[in-house]
Amino acid sequence: MRFVPFVVAAALLAATPVLQAQNYPAKPVRIIVPFAPGGGSDFIARFTAQRLSGSFGSQVIVENRPGAGGMLGIELGVKADPDGYTFTLIASSYTVNPALYALKYDPVNDITPVVQISQGPMLVVVNPKVPAKNAAELIKLAKAKPGALNFASAGQGSITHMACELFAYMAGIKMNHVPYKGTGPALTDTISGQTDLLCASTATALAHVKSGRLRAIAVTTATRLPAEPEVPTLAESGVKGYDVPIWHGLIAPKGMPKIAVDKMNSEVNKLLKAKDAGEQLQNDGVSPKGGTPEAFRAQIRKEIELWKKTVAATGVKAE
Repeated sequence: MRFVPFVVAAALLAATPVLQAQNYPAKPVRIIVPFAPGGGSDFIARFTAQRLSGSFGSQVIVENRPGAGGMLGIELGVKADPDGYTFTLIASSYTVNPALYALKYDPVNDITPVVQISQGPMLVVVNPKVPAKNAAELIKLAKAKPGALNFASAGQGSITHMACELFAYMAGIKMNHVPYKGTGPALTDTISGQTDLLCASTATALAHVKSGRLRAIAVTTATRLPAEPEVPTLAESGVKGYDVPIWHGLIAPKGMPKIAVDKMNSEVNKLLKAKDAGEQLQNDGVSPKGGTPEAFRAQIRKEIELWKKTVAATGVKAE
């Protein structure tokens, strides 16, 4: 009968994952936000955490860890203990960074994709004094006067910078980049006419478009913006194949237990289907996305390759 304790122990070990599945999460869950409080990423994280706290019956805590364009917080999250209790909120810039910086982690193989939360377009906006009513006219103007147009961005290597660089490259035009320390000053100088155009999030630019201080000439995604259906896409305006969304999603460290990934994915997909959730996200200029971890990994991998090719073609360098 000496084998009985071994059999009992083996049975208990086999049962452990089931008990974990039944009890998960058994303690507070942390979402690392690699940006400062108050921005779009922080809003998405807190929007998600608030709803998850209710469905989990356990607190979901948002922890802001800004620095180095988001890379410090991401590195912290990627290297965290894969115990099921630390997730990291990433934004579109996550896929740009590998093209510009020597990262201390593999952005595809050192992570566990969990779920994409949101997705939306940027608006290509111009100062009303720019003599272009649409993207086709802007391209014609830029070709007639190479280097005469100045585009603002939230900073060197930001998604707003790279979106405009890709637009210029695909359209075969030359524009001058004017980087700022954030979207706010870039927007201010475009409104004042110090710069001519800007690729900006819908939440940032739409109010100024409606007030007439900026003119929207295109959206950056393959589909039009429901709030401004008359504004065409860049692809419709002659830049075929152009599609650059802004998005947010959750990743976890490599080796994260499947039960934690499945639970988080399921609960986020569920909360995104709620009517009020969609309305709140629309207020921030994005739409609910959801989907599988595999689909999110494919999106990340696809965009990393896109930005690597863009950097190689345009010669953009990090600061």
